Amino acid sequence: MKNLAKKLLNVMEACSHVLKNGENSFHHYKYATSADVLEKVNAALVENGLCSIAVPEILDVVEITNSKGNIERLATVKMDILLIDKDSGETVTLTGIGSGQDGGDKAVMKAQTAAIKYAYMLSLAISTGDDPEDDSKTDEIAVMRAKAQPSMDKPKPEEKADLACSDCGISITGKVKTYSEGKFGRPLCMKCQKRAKGAA
Repeated sequence: MKNLAKKLLNVMEACSHVLKNGENSFHHYKYATSADVLEKVNAALVENGLCSIAVPEILDVVEITNSKGNIERLATVKMDILLIDKDSGETVTLTGIGSGQDGGDKAVMKAQTAAIKYAYMLSLAISTGDDPEDDSKTDEIAVMRAKAQPSMDKPKPEEKADLACSDCGISITGKVKTYSEGKFGRPLCMKCQKRAKGAA
């Protein structure tokens, strides 16, 4: 695979760094967008005579209850990207895993976007100038918010006896209790909600 390896080295050199042009206005952090990564990688692949074929595989789709008590879908997707050298016919496969959460029909699309972005970033050693595990600032903000505003999920002492699943007896939050009573007519934990849906 000498020809392909040589071309991949050229691609890695051309894509060694991607600027973080995206900004999450809710959590206040910058990130490299999928569009920026794909634009840079695609230009380098085309310049070096490499074509790509992306093949997604849905690994899992589950329903979860978000902090507002709404049901959303959480999808996990594996993305295999086959790179083919137009001159030698040599191939290599890059793989990425991504998850996406959405209240509508976009969970799988979000997961695919994350999977293809990180397949390229990890396989081609693309840097954004930071470490995603270095999240001490995020942790500090979360602690400060928790201290400033008590959690809505934390029950008042007098309410604790009522915050239990009527089927299995485990503790549930006030939001889960409110949601399940409206949907099923009784307080249910998330597991028992799924069972109730299946029995319906």
